[in-house]
Amino acid sequence: MASLPFTSLHSQTYHHPAPFLNAPSLPRPSPSRSITTVNHFVAAFPSISDSIPRATISILHSVGEQSASSQTTDDALDAAASLESPLDMEICFLDPETPPASIKEWEIDFCSRPILDIRGKKMWELIVCDATVSLQFAKFFPNNVINSVTLKEAILSITQALGVPLPERVRFFRSQMQTIITKACTELGIKPIPSRRCISLLIWLEERYETVYSRHPGFQKGSKPLLALDKPFPMGLPENLVGEKWAFVQLPFSAIKQEISALKTEFAFVGSLDLDLLGINIEDSTLIPGLAVASSRTKPLAAWMNGLELSSVEADTDRACLILSVGVSIRYTYATYRKTPAATQEAEAWEAAKKACGGLHFLAIQEDLDSDDCVGFWLLLDLPPPPV
Repeated sequence: MASLPFTSLHSQTYHHPAPFLNAPSLPRPSPSRSITTVNHFVAAFPSISDSIPRATISILHSVGEQSASSQTTDDALDAAASLESPLDMEICFLDPETPPASIKEWEIDFCSRPILDIRGKKMWELIVCDATVSLQFAKFFPNNVINSVTLKEAILSITQALGVPLPERVRFFRSQMQTIITKACTELGIKPIPSRRCISLLIWLEERYETVYSRHPGFQKGSKPLLALDKPFPMGLPENLVGEKWAFVQLPFSAIKQEISALKTEFAFVGSLDLDLLGINIEDSTLIPGLAVASSRTKPLAAWMNGLELSSVEADTDRACLILSVGVSIRYTYATYRKTPAATQEAEAWEAAKKACGGLHFLAIQEDLDSDDCVGFWLLLDLPPPPV
């Protein structure tokens, strides 16, 4: 296991925690790889029997197997005639230096865009990329052909046009499209993975909003996304994910890169992000905020966490708790703390530091917060929802 020593913590309750260092005024870190604790307390996880707010079940708008709108011959002809702007041009690209067989995972978004065709109907778009953006595909569709058959045929057309094999896995971040995407992928022998760790795709959507959608003659400024991202009320944490203690911590970015590299070598549980590829520039000396979790059953806990498609950790000062987001629409009350002015200030400062780092933060699992060993380490990126 990789060495990841924490500064000693002295208490299991709040005892006048020291303020978290805000990113703009962060001091230069020492050469040590130690994670610096933000405060001098350790908070205990709530037990399953504690009164944790339960989930509120709500019916979400979803797109089923039927087309997004009724289909008629006249509508289909009108839709075909509407694709006249140069911005409607299909993108089908593969980096010539990338071996086709090396691309085993795709990121997909199949959703409406804030663009009207000549019928006054919203246009839909399928965009596909891989984590390295070596593969890129984008194509508009009329809203009356949105179903799993269209998606399945489009996936096959990509493989034929670019000479790439079918991916082993497809990640998608809109829960409302789960039925269509799951059916199309399953019929092709592809594993569909609901996940907000579609970082390359989300960044590409931001770029296309500025360079394509907003410049299209049919663009509808101020139009709200048809399939907005879910943010349900947080559920109680399953027993297999409960830790014993936690603490806000921080670590120089250079040390984070070293830890991830070491953990990968030792085949530990780790989740990383290629920030250079994503165009996210962070100085090595920048202190990145994180959450350290201690447990006497580190390996089982890290194994369960590693299979969750971890998205982000959020400090909710209104509820005095930490919220863990996984998959596309699952939010857990990960831990709670006693609500005091000092605790609220601490949580707000941690969130401010995360925002100053562009949403970058991490989650680490150890046997003890004073231990020199790290069993699980995940680099997380809390991005705002896409504009479409």
